Amino acid sequence: MTYHVRVMDMPSEERPRERLLHYGARTLSTAELLAILMGTGQGPGKLSAVGLGQLILQELSRDQRDALDTLRTVSAHDLMQISGVGAAKATTILAAIELGRRVLQSKPADRAVVDDPAVAAAALSADLMWQSQERFAVLLLDIKHRILGIRVITIGTATETLAHPRDIFREVIRHGAVRCIVAHNHPSGNLEPSADDLSLTQQLLEGAKILGIPVLDHLILGNGDFRSLRQSTNLWQEEE
Repeated sequence: MTYHVRVMDMPSEERPRERLLHYGARTLSTAELLAILMGTGQGPGKLSAVGLGQLILQELSRDQRDALDTLRTVSAHDLMQISGVGAAKATTILAAIELGRRVLQSKPADRAVVDDPAVAAAALSADLMWQSQERFAVLLLDIKHRILGIRVITIGTATETLAHPRDIFREVIRHGAVRCIVAHNHPSGNLEPSADDLSLTQQLLEGAKILGIPVLDHLILGNGDFRSLRQSTNLWQEEE
């Protein structure tokens, strides 16, 4: 005889796993997803895994912070300051975050064709999107706009980075690329280009004409979004 058990009849600490199997991961709350990573309940008199997940989110949202934004950059040390989270649970959570980031930001195939700024932004996200320091990178392309590679040129402080056209074009030439897209991140999430951003872009466009290596765009990434300077400024038209 087969007994069918409804999900709602299961003990609370077991429901997240069963609900994921029955209905998919998207139906679970963030606390329940954390509960699955941390295993079963914590024992008599202690929080269940779901309760611990809720506690983690509560601690991460202190000082009016967004818990998921904090979770993106949380450290093992920070997690281990929360009651009930030891080294094993902290490392499991961090591993899951990194795995999710890599899956989300991976290219669908090698030598993907960049035919839209969003494709370039997705390819660059792993190196730029959620970094706490400014980074400047170049996306290397062949003549058909297929991705040959990505190179991070410089890493700056929390508020600025330095990149020189000489260093950028050196990487492009060294790797045999004939097209490129440059990009950097704004850790603040403000995608408005600075005067320095616009000045560097203009220098790159001037150098591109001399070297015969088109710079197709300059992207600014941050907080899950991006801005294309080619689409939002007149710099490319001015160089024609």
